[in-house]
Amino acid sequence: MKIRKFSDEDLIELLKEGSTAAFEELYNRYWEKLYNSARKRLSEAEIAEELVQDFFTSLWLNREKLVIHSSFNSYVHSSIRYLVYNHYQKETVRRVYRENTQRVLALEDNSTQELLSLKELNKVLEEGVEKLPAKCRTVYELSRKEYKNNKEIASLLGISEKTVENHLTKALRNIRLSLKDVMSFITLVLSFLFN
Repeated sequence: MKIRKFSDEDLIELLKEGSTAAFEELYNRYWEKLYNSARKRLSEAEIAEELVQDFFTSLWLNREKLVIHSSFNSYVHSSIRYLVYNHYQKETVRRVYRENTQRVLALEDNSTQELLSLKELNKVLEEGVEKLPAKCRTVYELSRKEYKNNKEIASLLGISEKTVENHLTKALRNIRLSLKDVMSFITLVLSFLFN
């Protein structure tokens, strides 16, 4: 019997046993549907492709412990929606980080050195980074100083991408708290100077 005639459920069982043919059949059945689903929600085709590839990579790597409570079709579409949401969440964190950095640089450009030099702000930032737990600090530095993406960091440190995301979220939250007082002071002084 040809594997193309198997149901999704039968293919999942074969996949759990390590069948590459079952994996290929699921890939062929769902890749385009998942790509189209992701593409509707994302502005860049490459990112949609990457998310679908990430899904299938994860499916293969986690095949033995795969538990699906609904149809495979529902499962894959929910997974892609989650990956798209997760992508937007990461992009939001990056955008906020860039905006805050630009804001600080704009302060420097506006001759506010007498208020707070960029060196002092960097010192506060570095102190915030130093207070992070070791693994969290390593992930943050690989991401922000060596410009590595989550997949590269996960591979380098031998941890999952989800763990990398968790470390980055924790690091940015802690650093934001470190900078909060400084940014509040800058905002207060600027509003006093320019109003």
